[in-house]
Amino acid sequence: MRKILSAPVWPDSLREGSFASSIRTKSSEGCRVALIGLPDDLGVRMNKGRPGAAEGPYGFRSALARYGARHPALGDLPNVFDVGDVVPGMTLQETHQRVTKVTLSVLEQGLIPVGIGGGHDLTFAFVRAVAAREPERLTGIYFDAHLDVRPEEGSGMVFRRLIEECGVRRLHVFGLDPYVNSTEHRAWFVSHGGVEGGFGWDGNWPEGPLFVSLDLDVIDQAHAAGVSAMNPAGWSPQRTELWAQAAGRNPRVRCFDIMELAPRLDESGRTARLAARLFLAFLRGVSLRFEDAR
Repeated sequence: MRKILSAPVWPDSLREGSFASSIRTKSSEGCRVALIGLPDDLGVRMNKGRPGAAEGPYGFRSALARYGARHPALGDLPNVFDVGDVVPGMTLQETHQRVTKVTLSVLEQGLIPVGIGGGHDLTFAFVRAVAAREPERLTGIYFDAHLDVRPEEGSGMVFRRLIEECGVRRLHVFGLDPYVNSTEHRAWFVSHGGVEGGFGWDGNWPEGPLFVSLDLDVIDQAHAAGVSAMNPAGWSPQRTELWAQAAGRNPRVRCFDIMELAPRLDESGRTARLAARLFLAFLRGVSLRFEDAR
């Protein structure tokens, strides 16, 4: 059987008081969240985007190793199991099959999967695993400058495929840039029940099981230049963090991902550091989720 997972790559020595030093790599026992690296950007290259997201998981782990306390002042975060990186296949379809298989394994362990990528097309394979296990149809919430409903293969097809092949019943997109989306794509999105916005981070989220996907290009390029497609008029980090924490707190959110981090394009590593911050915000939400359930 071909190897479909590689071990996570962390710096050789992690500071004892860092959050990263608490992340487990041998066993998921006692963990609530699983981290899955998605190191592939073939879909980005197929759509003529800027390559580099294949190094996203490595850049993310390197940033997280230098950011975040093991016992933060706001309260301890849930234990995390790092599954490692899904090894890309020879084709986009093979890579997608591997991502789905690994995500299914994580779900079977009762963990909340968090994907770090990687081209946004990998969200299709990631969410496909969740949809296969849910008795109800999923609703999707995504933060992205782009609708990503192209008919052709590549990083821009993810949400169209989730509607057509995985039975996702509705999509809510936040942070859309009207200058970079065609009328044709918007018409398809609306005709298939898509909604721009629809609720606030502290408002009434949709009922039923949810998936949440965060493309880092929703954030302004002043803060997130290390992405496949920079956004000259995007969101602030503070606004994005509110949504990330709210996603973690919502018990109906089945999975979360942070996509299109491209370290080679990331001056001073600031985008990777922001991705690490958003991950910690999601974990803070998860800790509140379980406190709320008590």
